[in-house]
Amino acid sequence: MPKIDVDGIGIAYELLGKDGDPPVALTPGGRFTMDVPGLREMAEEFVKAGRRVLIYDRPNCGLSDACLRGESESEMQAEALSGLIRRLALGPTVIAGGSGGSRVSMLAAARDPEICSHLAIWWISGDPIGLMQLATYYCGEAATLASSGGMEAVMNATSWAENLAKSEQARAYIRGYDPDKFIAVMQQWASAYAPSPITPVPGMAPRDFARLTMPTLVFRSGRSDLSHTRTTSEWVHRLVPHSAMLDPPWGENEWNYRSAETMAGKDGHTLFRSWPRLVPLILDFIAN
Repeated sequence: MPKIDVDGIGIAYELLGKDGDPPVALTPGGRFTMDVPGLREMAEEFVKAGRRVLIYDRPNCGLSDACLRGESESEMQAEALSGLIRRLALGPTVIAGGSGGSRVSMLAAARDPEICSHLAIWWISGDPIGLMQLATYYCGEAATLASSGGMEAVMNATSWAENLAKSEQARAYIRGYDPDKFIAVMQQWASAYAPSPITPVPGMAPRDFARLTMPTLVFRSGRSDLSHTRTTSEWVHRLVPHSAMLDPPWGENEWNYRSAETMAGKDGHTLFRSWPRLVPLILDFIAN
């Protein structure tokens, strides 16, 4: 698996498709890796359509390095994405992502718009319940473990499990971190998820949405999805006046259905299994 240094962070990645084909960068949600079911299949559909596709492990995910710098984890990961696109000399790239990947995609496009030819986003996390869930899972669990058992206890954090299992650097980095400093970082990163009356997306100020001048496609979230609310997707659409909004090619209950399937454990991780169905809609959008 190739790995490249991006501003001091080792990023694992793959490029699928032919050199020279128009590039697409895909980012999943959570701290899931490029091998999460649904993402690679999505990438392969783009390749069939003549696109070169970048899939990668964000910092703190999979085979990539752990890193605890930046105002928030998403902002640090967004800088890694834009840096990766530049290091690989892909040129203006279709940047697409869902759930946490939509947040990283927006931040990358807003902070370095020259790298983004088109932006496509879905399952945008937002509203108090969804954002507090993120703060608790990605920051609260690990900070609580550090406060009671030091960094050795953090090695058992479920939210860090895959990165710690796959990356030797991550194990050494987290194990060697000062517990008090680690808790301070988790507090800082958790504060980024505080609901705001002026922006639907953590880390995205109104001026950041104004920088999304590239063609932008927003998929509307389902009414029953409390993690990525319809209100959030429609608010993002309003903040990017030129954006297009489409309904996704699945039912209103997709997130709840996939979450229940994943929790039941019958077929492994199923959250992103429907994502390849977005490809024809995205291809139609970027062709215009």
